[in-house]
Amino acid sequence: MEASLVFRLHERGPEVVREVLLERGWEEYDEEEREEEDWNLYWRGSAFRNSEYLNLMPWQRLNHHPKTVGITRKDCLARNLRRMRTTFGSSLYDFSPTAFILPNDYTRFLSEYNKVTRGPSAYWICKPVDLSRGRGIFIFEDMRELVYDCPVIIQRYISNPLLISGYKFDLRIYVCVKSFHPLTVYIHQEGLVRFATEKYNLSSLHNLYAHLTNTSINKFSPFYKSEKERVGRGCKWTMSKFRHFLQSQDINELLLWQRINNIVTLTLLTIAPTVPSCPNCVELLGFDILIDAEFKPWLLEVNYSPALTLDCQADITVKRGLIGDLIDLMNYKLTDSLRERAFQRQGYNKPCIHAQHASPVSISVLKETKYQKRRNQSLQTLPKIQTHHHPEKINQRQHAFAAVYQRHLPPVHLNKKYASKVVAANKSDTDDRTSNLILGPQSRTDVSVVNRQTWPDRAPWLTDNRSLRVSEVTNYDDTETEAEADVSSSLPEIPHRGLGFRREKLPDIYSGIRRVRKERPAALNRQHVTPLRVGDFIRTFPFNAATLKASQHTLDVKKVIYELHKLTAQLASRKKLKRREEEERDGEEDFDSLLWGPKDPPLLSHCVKPF
Repeated sequence: MEASLVFRLHERGPEVVREVLLERGWEEYDEEEREEEDWNLYWRGSAFRNSEYLNLMPWQRLNHHPKTVGITRKDCLARNLRRMRTTFGSSLYDFSPTAFILPNDYTRFLSEYNKVTRGPSAYWICKPVDLSRGRGIFIFEDMRELVYDCPVIIQRYISNPLLISGYKFDLRIYVCVKSFHPLTVYIHQEGLVRFATEKYNLSSLHNLYAHLTNTSINKFSPFYKSEKERVGRGCKWTMSKFRHFLQSQDINELLLWQRINNIVTLTLLTIAPTVPSCPNCVELLGFDILIDAEFKPWLLEVNYSPALTLDCQADITVKRGLIGDLIDLMNYKLTDSLRERAFQRQGYNKPCIHAQHASPVSISVLKETKYQKRRNQSLQTLPKIQTHHHPEKINQRQHAFAAVYQRHLPPVHLNKKYASKVVAANKSDTDDRTSNLILGPQSRTDVSVVNRQTWPDRAPWLTDNRSLRVSEVTNYDDTETEAEADVSSSLPEIPHRGLGFRREKLPDIYSGIRRVRKERPAALNRQHVTPLRVGDFIRTFPFNAATLKASQHTLDVKKVIYELHKLTAQLASRKKLKRREEEERDGEEDFDSLLWGPKDPPLLSHCVKPF
């Protein structure tokens, strides 16, 4: 009987995650029956402790990257966007309303308030920096109405939103950051359109049912269950229904989707260089986007642990598919279900996270875990493995190996040559089972899309090294979580090396990507080639050869911004892309992506074709 993948939910976790995983044949972790490290996925709404990143094993995944508070807490997001606006210009980072963090920015806000009051009416919105789900938010026009008893952020209120039959709405965009090093971003095709439940009216600023779109507020509206013109009952649409609405509008739809995509990428660029590398983690974020009457998208906030409760049919349709596709994106392999047994057989001798910018603190100061104790005991009980080498030499090598790594990791004794033969002998038998295990009978992704050739092995991931520091005060949008205290730690500095990838021919699903010429340098060929699409997740970054190269090693933010600006300008003017000069390309491979947003996402190369 094959082993099952095991998931672990913190404090019972979102019910939809449990349901989807159980349908796929996973088992739920039971601490009374399983060892502490005997799991494959640990899901929690709040941030993980630093030690949980340090002790992460190759078969394990976490649903959060460390240190993303820079965009998930309102005041941190405002500071980072202000910094990027100063560095790269206000015309680029103009997608967030003017913001002031009080009490520190009170003088600046007062000056701005006095300036704008001389002109047309200006409205302001006040939000507590560390609360979510619409709690504590109010809108005001007169300075005398500003009263607060905690740190707040004040922004210019967007008073001309796009309305549907008189109702205000915003978009909840689901973004998965697969990796920060290199930056790899996917956006889900399905999202939610969240409506206010009373018609928009600036003469009633205190009516939150007309101005806020949070479901946690509008579900208590007296009109929540009423049939509202064109909106219908409740307060949510799926993104698919919103696309039908856009088709009736005389706009450049591709440009609108690309501008929303730009907001996601530019926001992530504010923290990407500082987030520690943790290859076995993913981050699901909820970007709240408001579209104004001029069809300009605005970023309202970024939600950490976006709510996964199922309040209506739109929630069920969107969120169940979202979780299924996210699991596919985590790229589980057959050996992951074996957990410790695969660890012993394949010879992983390092944890899945390292430090590059860390302070020199020895790992030996960390408390020995239950897993380490049990592994140390197993050294004396493991059976000897037949080899072609002299036993005395093996014993010497084993003792030397243990002496070097015992302070850092669970000691592992194995014969790599023997293990490699076992893997080679069984490779053909496990390929099909691996695909079935990854995708499962409930998966909506074709096996060829997530082909094993498009993913690296776990072992090369172990060479990536970054520091750790987890800050847990974030902008939660999960009714089951609250902010936790800051936890920080670090690891010794280890030289950084790029992640190793197998150089293999891509499957037919990548027909939109032009093949790499053999004479080009192997360095770029071995870089991170990720699928164009996994289920309804569309890869939006990197989106061309230039951004692929700019995201390797040290992230070249300036180059990425230049490419984003160029692509957006081409979509806005509908001009065709001019072919670069050969010397400018300098050996780069041709690399294509899909344009997220439309019902049938086209290749970018088809939107801006070269001549």
